[in-house]
Amino acid sequence: MTKPYSVACEKNSDAILNELTRLLIKTKTVLEIGSGTGQHAVYFASHLKHLIWQASDIADNHQGINCWLDEAQLTNLLAPITVDVTQDSLINNSYDAIFMANTLHIMSWLAVQKCIKRASLCLNAKGLLIVYGPFNYRGEFTSASNQQFDLHLKSSNAERGIRDFEKVNRLANDAGFFLKEDNTMPSNNRLLVWQLNG
Repeated sequence: MTKPYSVACEKNSDAILNELTRLLIKTKTVLEIGSGTGQHAVYFASHLKHLIWQASDIADNHQGINCWLDEAQLTNLLAPITVDVTQDSLINNSYDAIFMANTLHIMSWLAVQKCIKRASLCLNAKGLLIVYGPFNYRGEFTSASNQQFDLHLKSSNAERGIRDFEKVNRLANDAGFFLKEDNTMPSNNRLLVWQLNG
């Protein structure tokens, strides 16, 4: 199988790594929900050697992810586990942080709700939920390009779309998180960081 490749992952990896290096300095274990191609998992684990990075995705994407992992041969990067946020299965392990990139806008709103709630159950006390991607604020797009992207998403699946920050933040609050950071990122993206109470 040819390794899957995402141009977006290639473009945003350095900017995200700059933030993760700071945020995860004392972190030991990270669960990535929605590893996609596997590019981010390999890139971040290769630069953040002090932590164990657990890749995950739906089973259909494991083969592609493993192409990247097999080539990289990183001892701190674990083979993908199956995580489908629409199902009732729940990760049993506790993690110090959860990372998600460009995932919420390709999920249905019901899946987003389930994902945030279940994330709180996978984390240790004071664990971090780190989410990268585009968001609307006060119901408005932050750029014309994001508006066009939203139309593109909905043309392929009406349940997809750029999420409103305020609605997602309310879900996080209800799940026991408080907003720690809202970072501006290139290409009209954000890096949101919630911390679990306790």
